[in-house]
Amino acid sequence: MGGSSTTVDAIHFVDTASSQRIEPGSSPTCLFLDSQAGFWRDHLALTWKLRTLKGKDKIRNFLQAEAQVKKVPLQIQIDESQAFRKPQVGQFAPVNGLKGIQFFITFTSENGKGRGMVRLVQEHQTEEWKIWTFFLTLDEYLGHPEPRGLNRPKGVEHGGQPGRMNWAQKRQEEINFTKHEPDVLILGCGQGGLTAAARLKMLSVSSLIIDRNPRIGDNWRNRYHQLVLHDPVWYDHLPYLPFPDTWPIFTPKDKLADWFESYAKALDLNVWLRSTIVSSEYDTARKAWKVVIRRSFAPRAQSKKRSNTCSSPIYPKHIIQCTGGSGKPNMPTSIPGITGGVFKGDRLCHSSQFTTATPLAQRGSKKALVVGACNSAHDICQDFYERGYDVTMIQRSSTFVVSSGAALKYLIGPLYNEGGPAVEDADLLLWSHPSEVMKTVQRDLTQLTTEHDAELLAGLDRAGFKLDKGVDGGGLFAKYLQRQGGYYIDVGTSKLIVEGKIAVKSGVGIAAVVEKGLQMADGQVLEADEIVFATGYSNMRSTAREVFGNEQVGDKVGDVWGWNEEGEMRGIWTRSGHEAFWFHGGNLALARYYSRVVALQIKASLDGLL
Repeated sequence: MGGSSTTVDAIHFVDTASSQRIEPGSSPTCLFLDSQAGFWRDHLALTWKLRTLKGKDKIRNFLQAEAQVKKVPLQIQIDESQAFRKPQVGQFAPVNGLKGIQFFITFTSENGKGRGMVRLVQEHQTEEWKIWTFFLTLDEYLGHPEPRGLNRPKGVEHGGQPGRMNWAQKRQEEINFTKHEPDVLILGCGQGGLTAAARLKMLSVSSLIIDRNPRIGDNWRNRYHQLVLHDPVWYDHLPYLPFPDTWPIFTPKDKLADWFESYAKALDLNVWLRSTIVSSEYDTARKAWKVVIRRSFAPRAQSKKRSNTCSSPIYPKHIIQCTGGSGKPNMPTSIPGITGGVFKGDRLCHSSQFTTATPLAQRGSKKALVVGACNSAHDICQDFYERGYDVTMIQRSSTFVVSSGAALKYLIGPLYNEGGPAVEDADLLLWSHPSEVMKTVQRDLTQLTTEHDAELLAGLDRAGFKLDKGVDGGGLFAKYLQRQGGYYIDVGTSKLIVEGKIAVKSGVGIAAVVEKGLQMADGQVLEADEIVFATGYSNMRSTAREVFGNEQVGDKVGDVWGWNEEGEMRGIWTRSGHEAFWFHGGNLALARYYSRVVALQIKASLDGLL
């Protein structure tokens, strides 16, 4: 940065940029960095797609040929409603100190209203201020403000109305869909399903969530005993109903499950529990699904009758699969002896079936093997150790490890923290980074976390634990978006490995499951009383294939996760490859932001705009 005159020039640029109106045939690419250095990222502002354009030519072509600006030109204004949003100096690269001017904007377009963020940098030769990244994301659909705050529903109709129903009666009618079909069927009642339903409700789109479990939140409640979220509360808020300020920093699984139950009730979301899909078929002529659902009803208290079960068809126009960020448990059934009862120990299972270890009266009287070296594997190893087992972790491939302290300080804390910006502002700032820029930033942050954790990582290396720095050196965030795994946020297990309290067998494949344990490729037999395969999950397509069939859906949808050629995510939060079928998932923070993206696209489709 230069002196005060340079700062004044930058602010003058902001004023100039904010007055731009993008109309048919116009293109403000003169404001962008020369050549291929500038980015335009658009989340439903000017089209009903998720787009990232790099370079003046692609930006110009997008604005002139694809952007919907014929009826309503794009108009932007600086958002000066809060100090955090006003034009200010920003540090764009954590390590090399690249700085520039950043500011929030608001906009109006043909699709509705929204917000965005702009980053300016100076060209090296001319020292002129130019746009480096320009981001727009749609918040409000076509003049349809969300019914909250000043627009909240009244809740009652006063006056004499004989025979009118009260709130409880109306809710029962809504939940059972006695008078109309749901516009959207949502499969899964975790953070993905709940956030999608909440966003759709704000758009006056009716939805029904179905889940096979007896209670909302059981997808978390039924997981292993010691599970606690590794992300802090400030990062995990759900839309419309944030966690109270008494909430613990790290959320235990059962507490989160209870919150999900309360969330669904507070927002009047429609949920059918103990429900599964029997069959499904998409009618391209009617633009609607026929889905037969088997629904079980729990017996009433003190009743001796078994639960009642009925099957009935519904006809939603869209389906959202929200059964988790991954697919079916990835059990390596190709290993000889893994099936057929060869192993004679107490337990052999996938981590999804593991709840907790049995406490032992004498340490070391039983042995456990945990296959895998990411979050679940570490937590399960720690559980075995705390309950007295001799435990060995079998690491099949390298892992990115970051301490919880380093993750809070460098990866999450700068945006999501106590007293920090509103979560909506933090989300906007985070997702305003095109993926190419995000990867560069994450490489810098990985360098900082690696330096912070140098002693811990050196100890793991001495213990034989294989480490990496993530995809292209991008650490945790890049690994998560690329493959939904391959990392561990250390909350104590790494120290146990360094101290030799948990053994590690790394770099050697499993030859077979044998009677007393696992035979390794180097000939060694690792004996065990219990074996847990924390080997992750397959792609979300596997669940689609299982529930909806290969020919119907599975062979038509594309791969999920990883980046497409523009740098947007593949298959998830956008059109999947099958008409009127969507994937939505990820951690709570991803579910919070992208639930609106999915809901807006579905609303546009229902109105014939997609």
